[in-house]
Amino acid sequence: MLQGKEVLLGVTGGIAAYKSVLLLRELIKEGANVHVIMTKSAQNFVAPLTFQTLSGNQVTTEIFTLFSSSKIGHISLADRADLLVIAPATANIIGKIANGIADDFLTTMVMATRVPVLFAPAMNTNMWASPVVQANISRLKSMGYNFMEPAEGELACGTTGRGKLADVDEIMEDIKTLLSPNDLAGEKILITAGPTEEAIDPVRCITNRSSGKMGYNLAMVARRRGAEVTLISGPSCLPVPCGLPTIHCTTALEMERIIHENLDNATMVIMAAAVADFRPAEKSEKKIKRLGDHCLDLEPNPDILAGLGKIKGKRFLVGFAAETNDLVANAREKINRKNLDMIVANNVSTCGAGFCCDTNIIKIIDRDGTIYDFPQMSKEQVAEVILDHVVASRKKDGKEQ
Repeated sequence: MLQGKEVLLGVTGGIAAYKSVLLLRELIKEGANVHVIMTKSAQNFVAPLTFQTLSGNQVTTEIFTLFSSSKIGHISLADRADLLVIAPATANIIGKIANGIADDFLTTMVMATRVPVLFAPAMNTNMWASPVVQANISRLKSMGYNFMEPAEGELACGTTGRGKLADVDEIMEDIKTLLSPNDLAGEKILITAGPTEEAIDPVRCITNRSSGKMGYNLAMVARRRGAEVTLISGPSCLPVPCGLPTIHCTTALEMERIIHENLDNATMVIMAAAVADFRPAEKSEKKIKRLGDHCLDLEPNPDILAGLGKIKGKRFLVGFAAETNDLVANAREKINRKNLDMIVANNVSTCGAGFCCDTNIIKIIDRDGTIYDFPQMSKEQVAEVILDHVVASRKKDGKEQ
């Protein structure tokens, strides 16, 4: 997701510096080219060689480092960067930058760069609560610098409270948000995810193999791109995305009700959930025993997407078609019958494109029947592709109107 991005990673002198190594690995894994800048104090916790080995780039520790005979170090890096992350950010580095002090390479870099700067603080609980630290943070925020809250828990000094470096996954999410286009700002999107479950008895149910990964990735990527997102999730083992409004449900009827309760302000609905088409006509209040003959009578669940198509108005409506045969024909039939603006189709019997895996292979079909084919990608990348297409379609619709 960060392929081709130039990221500067500033590491300062705190015990949490070892977590910067883990952050570096995640950045590299996502395709970023990372240059690490260490303060003198940081080198007491982690050796520069560790960062150099993992990043493949020289680690900068001295203010007078030159990258070529004609370029000054901090200017050269500042010019090529897309983002500067300081993790961990100590009270000392926050205070120096807030007061315009540039006495080492990292502080000088902050003054020289015009790209977004993200601070991930880590310090003792009492230091974090200090009025001086909070005043410095407020001052930097007012200047446009980005901060994330430290985590709460047991600290290295033995106290318990807020001050731990945020989890690497959370830092990565903030990094991706800052590097994402803000092209969905103003959109209010309902996104459904996961399966539904229809109870047969207290033990058994009718469901499907959907994990919710596609819908959860769509929700996270849409939020990064500026949308106000509400995730409506069927039963899933996935962790709830941090800070993302999420409403849980179990059955198709519950999902339908929750969608309509939240529909009024929505400008877009993306139905990524795999809703059960049928439910038992009657639920047994006791576990049905093996002995004897049994016949399970089914009745249809409401077609939530078709119902939304009848009342969608100016909302942009995206459906999914998970098929095992006649993929294009079935998807085209759905887009017309359900009054959709676009549909995302995939053959779930294809390796790498089905339920419960981390990748997908999709076709996007527009209302006019145009088909766009995409290779196997991670579901996070697929979410980006889908939302790219949504943005392009919205712009096209705006011009046509």
